[in-house]
Amino acid sequence: MKTLKRSILAVGLLSAGILSAQSADMRNILKVGVNGGAAIPAENASAAAGVEVSYQNLVTPGFGLGIATGYSHYFGRENELNGATIDNNDFGVVPVAALIRVYPKQTGFYLGTDVGYGIITGDDKVASNGSMVDRPDGGFYIKPEIGYHNQDWNFSVQYQKVFTGDKGEIGTQKYNAGALGAGVSYNIPLGR
Repeated sequence: MKTLKRSILAVGLLSAGILSAQSADMRNILKVGVNGGAAIPAENASAAAGVEVSYQNLVTPGFGLGIATGYSHYFGRENELNGATIDNNDFGVVPVAALIRVYPKQTGFYLGTDVGYGIITGDDKVASNGSMVDRPDGGFYIKPEIGYHNQDWNFSVQYQKVFTGDKGEIGTQKYNAGALGAGVSYNIPLGR
């Protein structure tokens, strides 16, 4: 019974904090969202889907800075190369990035980018059918986006890319860790 009372009290305090933060000036915001899209170009992956979490501080009403991370899962695809089939492995990208946003108006159009380092996770090899080529560990990460925002939601079209150089290439198949897609995120105000 003691645990139940403590749990109810904790939920009540958390709810009160969230409600008071929503009525406060939204300068500090936690953004939680999902995204998905098609791998561009689709050589070793066909599509990507992910989750994202970011913290943003509105330096001015129209300009935000923060940090961003998350996880995007890239779905490997089969690719024909010189008459042989390459069975490319799935992999993931975990960005560690700075967030930059420009909001011309309080509600409406916005643009921004995340810039940092993308950590590539998954199988050690690019393909599962005998390829001895190692998967890259990561590289420079960028995610430019354009979208619509209001106090609660952000809807965007985005391109995310990890630049790996020539690492992970199999013959003429380049290693791609990039996708063009759409995302939606919810703003959780943290107050001033």
